[in-house]
Amino acid sequence: MAFQQSQYPFQGYGHCESYFVENHNDDDGMFARAAAERERSRGVNKLRQKAIADALSRTTAEEYQEDVLSHMERMEAETMPDLQSIEIQTEIQWFMRPYLLDFLLEAHHAFQLLPETLHLALVGCAALLISAKYGDHKERVPTIRELKSRCCSLYDDDMFTQMEWHVLQTLNWMVGHATVTSFLQMALTEVAFDPELEHMSWYVTELALYHKEFIPVPPSVMARSALALARYILARPQPRYTDWSARYDSQVVLNLSNHLTQPSQALQRKYASPHLSSVSSTIEMFLQQQAMIAQRVIHIPAPELTCMEVEPTGPVNAYLMPQTPQKAGFPSIPHGVLTPPITPDKDFHAPTGYGITHGLLPRTGHCVPTPPSSGEHAHAMHYSGPHYIQPPQFVQ
Repeated sequence: MAFQQSQYPFQGYGHCESYFVENHNDDDGMFARAAAERERSRGVNKLRQKAIADALSRTTAEEYQEDVLSHMERMEAETMPDLQSIEIQTEIQWFMRPYLLDFLLEAHHAFQLLPETLHLALVGCAALLISAKYGDHKERVPTIRELKSRCCSLYDDDMFTQMEWHVLQTLNWMVGHATVTSFLQMALTEVAFDPELEHMSWYVTELALYHKEFIPVPPSVMARSALALARYILARPQPRYTDWSARYDSQVVLNLSNHLTQPSQALQRKYASPHLSSVSSTIEMFLQQQAMIAQRVIHIPAPELTCMEVEPTGPVNAYLMPQTPQKAGFPSIPHGVLTPPITPDKDFHAPTGYGITHGLLPRTGHCVPTPPSSGEHAHAMHYSGPHYIQPPQFVQ
């Protein structure tokens, strides 16, 4: 035997003449094919289990969706942020908020945490740690050492633990509440899966975090409004009147659109990734298209009006009568002529502040606008300041 031919018992182990050595030559690739087949079967089984779980989840969600939504809206009313509590802070001022958000956004993206983890945190590293422990994947929860490294070791390990304990005690250990991403998931279940639309909605909701005016907006309203704006940017059809997502706030949509041109660089870098559908590039192209439309509208002549004659009922004094607005580039009309402004067609729903922005006054008299000669003028009726945000049209 091989171990008897050697001076040491185990020196002979490994020689070809020993029957203790197995032949692992795989010239025909049999073992590699078997391993690949096992891996493929394992992957197929995982996908099958996931499909079954998703089907059961959808069935359950449809059955209890109304109850879940009602519970989320009750939680929303109880957990709204208090602006006065932020105002009385002595160490944190409003001008610091964008810098804090940039830091949290980059840390959240670096640890590949779920979107709801970001909206549940919004204080600092300790809050981000609590939020990740509460609702994120266990393997992705950052350690104190990793958080300390991102803070350039400015804080000791004990300081993170103490702040974590302080936050939990202040909240009375009530961590979970309905975030804007929770409502977004409810709204997105009404349509087929669209990752680009989902990523665009995430972008808009995270953009809103940088602006104080959106803090009092309830998460449910913000979710519906951000989804409506995302659908408009991506030219997706708007929901039906009966859908839950159709009850958005048009003023919030308009305010969100006005901030599209001023995003944070950290937000732009995050959503420039192909894994997030390159949303930053899509918005840049959208804004360029709106700017081109604005340039074309500037050179469109105003439509002619056919107005019925209005008989004055009192003394006519030109300086006391409504004056016709005089615009550069248009023929001048004598003062004192009652010329009502152009009234948009009945199917046009102007956003709040449209008349103030365009200098339009309430309609007087009976005036019928001459139909436009081309389709371009239809876009002109929807111009609302620096952007062309047309009110979304619903599907009956």
